[in-house]
Amino acid sequence: MRTSTLTKRCIALSLPALLMTGCVVGPDYKKPDVPVPSDFRAQITPVDAGSFADLPWWSVFNDTALQNLIKEALKNNHDLEVAVARIEEARTQVEQVESEGRPQIGYGASAMGEKTIIPQRNSFGTATYGSFAGLLNAAWEFDIWGRIRHATEAAQANVLAQEDVRRGVILTLVSDVAADYFQLLELDRELAIAEESVRTYKKTLDLFNLRFSSGKDSKLPVERAQAAYDASNADVQDLKRRIAQQENAISTLVGAYPRNIERGRVLVDQTTPVTPLGSTTALLQRRPDILQAEQGMIAANAEIGEAVANFYPKIGLSTFLGGQGIDLAGLWGSFGVWNVAAALAGPIYSGGRLEAEYRERQAFWDETVAQYKQTVLVAFRETSDALVAQQNLAPQRVSLQSQVASLQHSSELALQRYESGRASYFEVLEAQQQLFPAEDTLAQTQRDQLISVVNLYKALGGGWSGTAGDHAAPGDKTVQNETPAGG
Repeated sequence: MRTSTLTKRCIALSLPALLMTGCVVGPDYKKPDVPVPSDFRAQITPVDAGSFADLPWWSVFNDTALQNLIKEALKNNHDLEVAVARIEEARTQVEQVESEGRPQIGYGASAMGEKTIIPQRNSFGTATYGSFAGLLNAAWEFDIWGRIRHATEAAQANVLAQEDVRRGVILTLVSDVAADYFQLLELDRELAIAEESVRTYKKTLDLFNLRFSSGKDSKLPVERAQAAYDASNADVQDLKRRIAQQENAISTLVGAYPRNIERGRVLVDQTTPVTPLGSTTALLQRRPDILQAEQGMIAANAEIGEAVANFYPKIGLSTFLGGQGIDLAGLWGSFGVWNVAAALAGPIYSGGRLEAEYRERQAFWDETVAQYKQTVLVAFRETSDALVAQQNLAPQRVSLQSQVASLQHSSELALQRYESGRASYFEVLEAQQQLFPAEDTLAQTQRDQLISVVNLYKALGGGWSGTAGDHAAPGDKTVQNETPAGG
């Protein structure tokens, strides 16, 4: 059995000393040493004392429509309501466990009336009597070995873990609303491109029809232009469907029925902020999932102490005070009773149950340590993924912008050459069919750049270095009224 030095000292204490001071058994909590690298992979800027993740979300996402959506989500999202309710559940569990260390007082009462037939000589007689009794009882377990204190510590760690779950829900909610919003703006941009392609293909189709009608060209260009025109019309309808479904998804996040979503800045007008990272050790202190995993270790360690305490006897006091009255055939009598007793009960042989419980708690501790280390690794991976995306998407966007500009010029030249009879219809359609997909790819890259900022903000912990109220927008009391961790 693994015990602390303090546990061994308890053996030498006398019973009166134990009753007066107690002696908490079980291992002392020590946070596992998890070394982290001094910088993030793909980090090109030096470590800064601050991080853009310390900024509140309304400073990161500078779009009024997006800010309003996030505020609405923080107010109405049902997943967040579930997280808040679970915090209250955890707090009541703390109260339940703590109550075991306080006196337990109860009462009892009874009343009875009875009529009995009594055989007599040559007849039967009856006897009637009644009685009542009242009783007060009390019991108090002395938490000498710290069983209740360990259980309370585990319950309190669960409260803090649920607080971190709530922070994680808020961070995920803010990130999901922002990412879905930028996805919506990108679909808007794709729709605008598709509608422009419809107009362009219609002009090309009309031109080819005119040349065919005048006998200057064959039917083939008309059919090819018609196919391109129909395909672009189909794309428009597909994008309208996807936009409506994206709006429905955002509506659900903000706790509303499906509706139209207000837009702010269009995709091309969105800007990406400067994103200093801060230190790697700050990541461990900011990310809600890491903090939650640490509370899991604290709770697991406390449960080991509770399992150790179960090997020791439970010592307490019990008492009762009461009275009873009897009325028998008109004769009244009563008497009182009381009792005070000290109780000691402990295990001698449990068939291996206590030992199995102890080993199970130790195994659970090992599990929480592994989970904590894995959570740290995932945090660094997600941060690095976001950094890699940021670094590669910026030059990719520049190249795509150059490509789109070249294809736009190419499309114009191809049409001019066709009208002057120096190029075939194939050059015109090829230039147009290369231009519009390139514009879509550029829009998707612009979207991915914005989402990479969202992902980095989330990966760094979203600024949870302060209280919950630090992340409420100015004038918004929805989050400000929530109780911070440890409060």
